[in-house]
Amino acid sequence: MRRPVANVIAVAAAFATFFPIYWMVLSALKPAGEIQSLDARPWTLSPTFDHFQRVLSGENFSRYFVNSLIVALSVVVLSALVAFLAAVAVTRFSFRFRTTVLLMFLVAQMVPVEALTIPLFFLVRDIGTAVPGVGLNTLGALILVHLAFSLPFAIWMMRGFVAAVPEALEEAAMIDGAGRGTILWRVLFPLVAPGLVATSVFSFIAAWNDFIFARTFIISAKDNQTLPAALLVFFKPDENDWGGIMAASTLMTIPVLVFFIAVQRKLVSGLAGAVKD
Repeated sequence: MRRPVANVIAVAAAFATFFPIYWMVLSALKPAGEIQSLDARPWTLSPTFDHFQRVLSGENFSRYFVNSLIVALSVVVLSALVAFLAAVAVTRFSFRFRTTVLLMFLVAQMVPVEALTIPLFFLVRDIGTAVPGVGLNTLGALILVHLAFSLPFAIWMMRGFVAAVPEALEEAAMIDGAGRGTILWRVLFPLVAPGLVATSVFSFIAAWNDFIFARTFIISAKDNQTLPAALLVFFKPDENDWGGIMAASTLMTIPVLVFFIAVQRKLVSGLAGAVKD
């Protein structure tokens, strides 16, 4: 009896998760009259791509898309590299205050983002006066802030993957004459690839969907704005453009799906093949 009940719960949870996405795509395909109709229906007899055409032909939409892509991919690459090296350091080496460092990673995740937005604003402003390219109104500021927020979670997660790799593999590589760098990149790095993919998905989604930081640090440089903040153009004082909002939101969802599909095979791969001949 447990299996049917579990299946029903799983289907209900999947439906609850998928339905808002379905309604978003459906609203993007509905004519404006159907979107605002009091008789809402979960289908449309006259789908239209006018909302998508209006969004794609809008001013600077492609520029905003590229900006979001630059920020998200930069955060993914940098966080994966730094998290991997830091996880190896806290797992394979013993040093003073190692436990304190690990606890600080957890403490950093407990602080609400909203509580740090104003202090980060002044910090980024001061850094920008000394280091060009990472101050206010720059994409470097968004990359730096997202990197700081994604690293604690990424390091803590990568620590578990690194610890799961037997140290005997590294010792065997040392016997064969491999150096520390060779062991790090040719032995350890491929084995923790699933962990890197998991942290990359988290970092990509967090940076891609960010609104608070993009709205806070990009003040006057409209060309450096990202897609979530650019959606505000469809929210108007008199009447919101729900067709444009849903079409733009649908277009924003596509890169996340593509990224996840591209890396999902690594999520299910483990330590298979970690055998020394």
